[in-house]
Amino acid sequence: MDKLSYALGLGIGRQLAQMGAADIDTAEFAAAINDVIKGNDLKMTNREAQAIVQDYFARQEERINAERAESGKAAKAAGEEYLAENARKDGVTVLPSGLQYMVLREGSGRRPKATDTVRCHYEGFLTDGTLFDSSLRRGEPAEFGLQQVIAGWTEGLQLMQEGAKYRFFIPYKLGYGEAGAGRSIPPYSALIFDVELIKVV
Repeated sequence: MDKLSYALGLGIGRQLAQMGAADIDTAEFAAAINDVIKGNDLKMTNREAQAIVQDYFARQEERINAERAESGKAAKAAGEEYLAENARKDGVTVLPSGLQYMVLREGSGRRPKATDTVRCHYEGFLTDGTLFDSSLRRGEPAEFGLQQVIAGWTEGLQLMQEGAKYRFFIPYKLGYGEAGAGRSIPPYSALIFDVELIKVV
């Protein structure tokens, strides 16, 4: 039973940690579990407990949102500064949408339309050089519809012909926006992609 008790605690502990409740008093938490299981008198009603928990997580959410907004301001400013400097570099073309690109190799095959499916090899970087995704490292090209990807890809790939390799510099509005994507791409991130268009499927 010791192992079972510990295993149950692990599951609940992980859930609480994921919910941002790492600062709870674990002794009081354990006491409450003990009181419920043993049928002891409880220190508060279910309604009181629910109100306290809801208030706690509402304040946690406010704090997290404030932290994200603050870090988002910095990321947005850094991305805009990077793109402004990059736009002045030789070989970089800036489109009206804000998308920037550099031709690494021209192609000679078909040019995709927004409704087409394409097969590509690519690598994605943050502006500090951090690699967050790579079909090359997976050893397998990606295949997707141009309507299923971020706006920067939809616009940029239509400039390419099969066999071409371009480098795209993508503002956050044409990327993953104010939300970012998972842990790899923070909110408001400008992105860099090296993309090789293998085939219009």
